[in-house]
Amino acid sequence: MNTKYQRLFKRSEEGHFWPSFTDLLTSILLCFILIFIVMMVIKSLQIEEMKKTIDQIMGVRAQLVGDIKTEFEDTTLAIEVDDNTGAIIFDTEVLFEFDDSKLKPNSFEFLDEFVPKYLDVLLESGYEEYIAEIIIEGHTDRQGGYLYNLELAQDRAYNVASYILGDEFPYKNIQEHLEDKLTVNSKSYTDFRTDEDGDYSAQESRRVEFKFRLKDEEILNKTREILGE
Repeated sequence: MNTKYQRLFKRSEEGHFWPSFTDLLTSILLCFILIFIVMMVIKSLQIEEMKKTIDQIMGVRAQLVGDIKTEFEDTTLAIEVDDNTGAIIFDTEVLFEFDDSKLKPNSFEFLDEFVPKYLDVLLESGYEEYIAEIIIEGHTDRQGGYLYNLELAQDRAYNVASYILGDEFPYKNIQEHLEDKLTVNSKSYTDFRTDEDGDYSAQESRRVEFKFRLKDEEILNKTREILGE
């Protein structure tokens, strides 16, 4: 008798135990589902904020390029404005003799007119906080070796920067804004240009460019923080 009742009692306990365990598993599963939904909502909000950040970058760049084009729309200076990047491109013959890195005597007048107008847009029109770098970049044609042209293009870019930051440049108020932003770069003959027919052009390839870089790295770091990477 005792054994019979013990078996019944044991079965009764098991009957109460398994429904309780099932309820526990269901509750845990619901918690995981709820956590997953919350995480998806948070991720969605983060992606939206990231999109706004990217839109801000693209908006600033587009507006800045437009303002640069407007500034030089009626200029008599022999320059070209890149519609996509806002880079200012001019033939090296404006500043240098062929195969030489020394600035021509009349190049100083050119720079005295060009640089203040260019920097007036970049540094005094509400864009300065977005500008990470202002780059003077030298390019050559394919004549000569890579290293020779690398040095030639670098020397040309450096000499332009040296004049702008030097004692003879008349706009001293500009210099203090440039010291932590201005860099020089050389591309040798690697970034050549073509003519209207798509053929390589030595004359078009010999050039100096003024370019700007927005604070993309800082903004990308912010985006990574948003995504928790």
